[in-house]
Amino acid sequence: MKIGILALQGDFEAHRKALERAGAEAVEVRTAEDLETVDGLVIPGGESTTMLKLLRAEGLFERLAQFGKHKPVFGTCAGAILLANEVHSPRQESLGLMNLTVERNAYGRQIDSRIVQLRSDEFPEPLEAVFIRAPIIRGVGPEARVLIEYDGDPVLVEQGRHMVATFHPELTADSRVHSRFLDKVRQG
Repeated sequence: MKIGILALQGDFEAHRKALERAGAEAVEVRTAEDLETVDGLVIPGGESTTMLKLLRAEGLFERLAQFGKHKPVFGTCAGAILLANEVHSPRQESLGLMNLTVERNAYGRQIDSRIVQLRSDEFPEPLEAVFIRAPIIRGVGPEARVLIEYDGDPVLVEQGRHMVATFHPELTADSRVHSRFLDKVRQG
């Protein structure tokens, strides 16, 4: 199983290590040709407007939207913003692969970043979550499923083959979130 990591901007190296710990072969994706060789894709955190510009410049935006119609995509932080179908603060274009409404940088500035322990029925053992200028998911469509909440807001959501986290699971030693994504890739 070969998992791509969009390597235009953001901490794609940390995702590579997390995916390898979870048992996948991880490759960096920078071109449409790279995208054609992978079974699933991770869109890392970073800056979503910068990622959009780079996706357009590399001719990847439409290709990525098409890829997501057939193969699993996992977005973290800025990647979650790009997967949503509605983005606010400010409004911006997105891939629209998940029925989510997302508010950018809603947890505050860099200084407001935090590390918390989360639990849910899906993750009964504590899951460390690193929030860095994170977005807040303000709305979840009926076909999406909330896996974990923080202070009443969804922070890990899946919809069909796709998944988003508003935190950075790649910045911890815990690979359960990446393993869950790999399960989606295996299921097709």
